Amino acid sequence: MATAVLDLDLNRLPAEITGLENYGRALVLIRLNGRPVGKVSLPVAGGRIGGAELRTTLIDAGGTLLWERWLHDRLEWDERRSAPPAVTVAICTRDRTEDLGRCLDALMRMPDDGQEVLVVDNCPSTEATRRLVESCNGVRYVREDRPGLNAARNRALSEARHPIVAFTDDDAVPDRGWLRALASNFDQPLTLCVTGLTMPMELETAAQEWFERHNPFGKGFKRTVFKGIQADPLRVGRVGAGVNMALRKTAPELIGFFDEALDAGTMTRSGGDHEMFSRILMAGYDIVYDPAALSWHRHRRTWEELRQALYGYGTGAYAFMTRRLLTEGELGALGLAWEWFHVQQLPDLIHALLRRPGSMPLDLIVAELRGCMAGPRAYFASRKRLRARAG
Repeated sequence: MATAVLDLDLNRLPAEITGLENYGRALVLIRLNGRPVGKVSLPVAGGRIGGAELRTTLIDAGGTLLWERWLHDRLEWDERRSAPPAVTVAICTRDRTEDLGRCLDALMRMPDDGQEVLVVDNCPSTEATRRLVESCNGVRYVREDRPGLNAARNRALSEARHPIVAFTDDDAVPDRGWLRALASNFDQPLTLCVTGLTMPMELETAAQEWFERHNPFGKGFKRTVFKGIQADPLRVGRVGAGVNMALRKTAPELIGFFDEALDAGTMTRSGGDHEMFSRILMAGYDIVYDPAALSWHRHRRTWEELRQALYGYGTGAYAFMTRRLLTEGELGALGLAWEWFHVQQLPDLIHALLRRPGSMPLDLIVAELRGCMAGPRAYFASRKRLRARAG
């Protein structure tokens, strides 16, 4: 059975949760005074989750972080005192008007802090996105005909009218407090990027369940500062994801634009966000991960979409490491590739071949490995195509 996704605040818990007849379990985001502090998976019995033990279960699951947040709230303790900077919200999209409409609806429900909303329509096949944006008051439309997510991100950085550019994918729904949380973390001059917590919007299919189990976008519930002088610039998977990130508009002047040979819409399929995170840390700047910057992502619903996504993640990861190894001489990329295979992929493969309970489906492992093998060649082919296009 599917898993219900619930969003519960400890200060506003219902006596009982009903209407869950189609679900066997529930994934609960736990909040305290609106701020995410943890998550827990609960069984659903008879379509309901009952009342008496719910509070205790959520408090236990919140653990130390819950009590830290409670103490911060009681003391009204906020280390960030400066006013947050103005923000441009950028949505890079291509031919997904249903998702884009849902994302724009969420942005329109946010408090008005003077933010600009910018839609970058990347190499569209129809005028549907333009028509949708023109129906939304206060949303600016830009068409970018160079294909690729990173080309669209670079266009957004160039077009933005505010000093911070917050990126959300079109298939995400940012929480009401998302933008303020991202912006409030730019109080230190060395902070070049802020990322946030991304939870699944729904877990209605087996493909969505496996995506969340194998490749979740969420990186925990503790605010973390990754300092450029300390953090390993290759291990950026823990930093966050491009679906929920903000950069200073000056980032291209300091470290360069996104690499347009990487990510969706190119032969490398992904990896553009991680390559940028890596370059930020290499240059000595900081990245802040703050779970208060919450967004919800609609994972791919079909098995074939999931298989293609994992193939793409494998391709993009190895394309990113190829860039680091061959264009920047970072030998650590070889060690990281071996560690990923030895520690995660090989055990997953063995467990799947032995058909051990709970093992990852074999076709998904094979898809990811095939993507890894394709990554280096995809990166060079993508660079060659870029050069040819530039003339």
